[in-house]
Amino acid sequence: MNNKQNYPPYRYVILFIFMLVSISMQIQWLTHAAVVRPAEVFYAGQFDPASFFNIDFLAMVYMLVFILMSFPASYIIDTFGIKTGLSIGSVGLAVFSLSKAIFARDFTMVAISQTGLAFAQPFILNAITAVSVRWFPLNERGMAAGLSSLAQYLGIVVAMLLTPAMIGSSPELADYGSGFEKMLWVYAIISVLSAILCLALLKERPKNFDPETIERYSFIKGLKYILGQRDMVFLILLFLIGLGIFNAISSMTDSIADSIGVKDSDGLIGGLMLIGGIIGAFIIPMLSDKFMKRKIFIVICMLGMIPGVFGLAFPQVFTTNSEHIYTIVLASSFILGFFVMSAGPVGFQYAAEVSYPAPESTSQGILLWIGQISGMVFVLGMSVRNNHFLSKFLIAFAILSFVTLVLSLLLRESKVIKAG
Repeated sequence: MNNKQNYPPYRYVILFIFMLVSISMQIQWLTHAAVVRPAEVFYAGQFDPASFFNIDFLAMVYMLVFILMSFPASYIIDTFGIKTGLSIGSVGLAVFSLSKAIFARDFTMVAISQTGLAFAQPFILNAITAVSVRWFPLNERGMAAGLSSLAQYLGIVVAMLLTPAMIGSSPELADYGSGFEKMLWVYAIISVLSAILCLALLKERPKNFDPETIERYSFIKGLKYILGQRDMVFLILLFLIGLGIFNAISSMTDSIADSIGVKDSDGLIGGLMLIGGIIGAFIIPMLSDKFMKRKIFIVICMLGMIPGVFGLAFPQVFTTNSEHIYTIVLASSFILGFFVMSAGPVGFQYAAEVSYPAPESTSQGILLWIGQISGMVFVLGMSVRNNHFLSKFLIAFAILSFVTLVLSLLLRESKVIKAG
């Protein structure tokens, strides 16, 4: 059932509200990631900066909890439907974003609230392909997945670029790090309104929906089937590296800026990476739908990833001028974001197609889960001993980028695409 006339215009309302809660959840993830140094001033004396329980923990806890909750969230989405799963995520988003704002000055309460948000996140994140399969025809699913991913990137851009402006990120200014309460309240209001809209407007599927497109294996049977598929094994390894690198770099942007001598927490490195990702996530999945190809666009993305990672790892090779180094890092960040982050939605849709009839949120959940594990390991390694090994990890990422290219070349085209 791929004819557009069988899919009502309301599918765009579903996509819109899903994008709203995705934007809000990603904003909440990285509220402090771009402003680590002013946050340490704001919460001075409430934690040991050298311990695991520090500002970086607020971003890392999302990855840690995702490892625990990804499969339970996918099980709930697959078993009880996207309305149940997204409702759980929306309620958690509203409740814990409010508590984070109410207790903005108490780092322990902020960390507890962030942990609650982390538990809600996979109920939203793991629903991307489930929403696209239930509400969109085959030739629009890459677009739907791309716009859903684009929404996540928009949320991260807001966190990266607007947060420093709201909290006072320049150490020369008198208001350095003074605006955290205002920032958290602004984001809480956005999150609550998004959650309310989702709860009010969300529907499970269109009326008269063709059941053939949603009959799937059970969660356990589907999981076993996915892990037995050759192409899924290669794709899982690809996401282990590529998504792990993205999660690590996006969580450590302020530390990366500090390592190359940037004094202000301006968020531009992460911001440009996300802007590139937004543009890529808009263009690449639509091209994938237009040409009805998945593999070639995954290969293109992995090929484009290589210069982006190399520019971040070796900017000093090109110049010794600090301003020029920063420019190279910013350009490399944009390139990395454009290719790596546009690979995500195409990869999710490819996974749903090559692992059919396994549940689509299970295949997506595995990819996100494995990327969170590697991302958490990378962040731990990069941040240990006051970021002592950060540059070495960036060099390792440059080497690993070639591995992702090889893995993408080993993939075979989706049989669903061939049949369609």
